[in-house]
Amino acid sequence: MPELLDLCPPDEAWRIFREHFKPQVAVERVPVREALGRVLAEDGSTERAEVLTAPHDLPAFPRCNMDGYAVRAADTYGASPGLPAYLDVVGEVMMGEAPEVHTGLGQCALVQTGSMLPPGADAVVMVELTQPVDERSIEVLKPVAVGENVIQVGEDVRRGDALLPAGHKLRPQDLGGLLALGITEVAVARRPRVAILSQGDELVPPEQAPGPGQVRDINSTTLAALTEQAGGMPLRRPIVGDDLEALQTAAGAALAQADVLVMSAGSSVSARDLTAQVIESLGEPGVLVHGVSLRPGKPTILAVCGDKAAFGLPGNPVSATNTFRLFVTPTIRLLQGAEPQVERSVRARLARNVSSATGREDHVQVRLEERDGELWAVPIFGKSNLIYTLIRSDGEFVIPLDSSGVAEGEMVRVYLH
Repeated sequence: MPELLDLCPPDEAWRIFREHFKPQVAVERVPVREALGRVLAEDGSTERAEVLTAPHDLPAFPRCNMDGYAVRAADTYGASPGLPAYLDVVGEVMMGEAPEVHTGLGQCALVQTGSMLPPGADAVVMVELTQPVDERSIEVLKPVAVGENVIQVGEDVRRGDALLPAGHKLRPQDLGGLLALGITEVAVARRPRVAILSQGDELVPPEQAPGPGQVRDINSTTLAALTEQAGGMPLRRPIVGDDLEALQTAAGAALAQADVLVMSAGSSVSARDLTAQVIESLGEPGVLVHGVSLRPGKPTILAVCGDKAAFGLPGNPVSATNTFRLFVTPTIRLLQGAEPQVERSVRARLARNVSSATGREDHVQVRLEERDGELWAVPIFGKSNLIYTLIRSDGEFVIPLDSSGVAEGEMVRVYLH
């Protein structure tokens, strides 16, 4: 392996990786009730059309949208408090039952929100706009138009309408919409399995008290959480020391069980940084990029081993988190066939000058503050091995490769964590 990192711009690094990584989406069927956050897939079965298109109109019958009286709209025209329309009450439509009444000329029926509109009626008068005359008749104090306070057949969705496309990440409202149409099972992308392997003689598990020169391993948990957030299934592996043979054995076993391997630490170029050698031994084409013109996260490795993705991330928590979001998160999404992700962001005014070196993409953590009705981004400076730099931040803004910095008072786009 080369002694010096051959730095590659982030966009170019991703392009090179994508040239070699050709993911296949694995599909499984799950109950809709258990599908929150899953990504819809096309399974090629005869049931695919049922998932992607509506099997029937919704609603399947005209529904009353207010408590009140179902009427023929024409019978209310011209009604006012001084000259009300008088209608005979011919009955009541019970919730969850077919109407047993018919509203003819000058007639109405008592209805509730959600009940079926009886035959003959074409509108609903809110109960607040009526007053009783006796047990068999009411006064209508304001006219209604045809269709007023009524949800029509198919107003929500028509039979055969496209519903949700493949690649769509299911939200709570999506689950409700599918169940409303009787769709109780969907084809989704299988969650990509991401093996997470932390290395270093200095690492101990979080529950163990560190000895002299030792630190607790936090990257395994942080990267596992980011994996779940992206829709993947983390496979946490035991910590491995700085031993080439032990690392090769552990990495090979981890990758055999996973779709993606993420190795944390050991991606730089010192004598004890072994990640590139380990990944290179896992299969062709091997390491594609070793070093990205990025701060934090310069010694990042992108690789493809056979048909699987492998990444070597810096050991420092801020660097590892930053590079995971840049490269591993979109890889997990590719393995699910997910639609492009729209990152949540806000515009804010920078609270102080931030310098940068040209030729390097800087990701600067910031805290958001509101001052006199305006949003300000306050930079949080800290070394990349300080996890609380991330904890104290609300997001980050990016200084592009060709910029030497951003001046105080300039507007920046903050990508929220």
